[in-house]
Amino acid sequence: MREIRLSLPLKPGDMRGLEVSDKVLLSGDIYTARDQAHKRMVDILGQGQDLAFDLKKTAIFYCGPSPAREGQICGAVGPTTSYRMDPYVEIMLKHGLRVMIGKGDRGVECVRLIKEYAGLYLTCVGGISAVLSRHIVSCETFLWPELGTEAVFHMVVKDLPCYVAIV
Repeated sequence: MREIRLSLPLKPGDMRGLEVSDKVLLSGDIYTARDQAHKRMVDILGQGQDLAFDLKKTAIFYCGPSPAREGQICGAVGPTTSYRMDPYVEIMLKHGLRVMIGKGDRGVECVRLIKEYAGLYLTCVGGISAVLSRHIVSCETFLWPELGTEAVFHMVVKDLPCYVAIV
């Protein structure tokens, strides 16, 4: 297994040579989004409007951080089951998303779409959310705070450990 450092936004050629099972240490600006946030984003995109952030320059992390304890940047950041976001993948990819982070398998059609749009699906190990939170440099609620942990959070990550699952 190789270990590769990637920084967002990805530059042309950054994904060239990546192989399934490579360990990626990801750094840069990412946004979290779970089921409810995806539904809202897809509705906005479906109406021909732009999102409040550029999908081409970031990654979507399928997680909802728990509230931070005093002195912490954020609480635990465990990945959620990715296949629940499969119905939203095509429109997100059509609007420029290339990097998704979560856990678990994706459906056959989702795998096809990720490959067709030259995307990248990274997995994080579930059950180590406290460890993952150590790689969060900053975390702030970005959109829809009324959704609680399902809101969109903007995070800056440094060497977030992930594994290539689909490329």
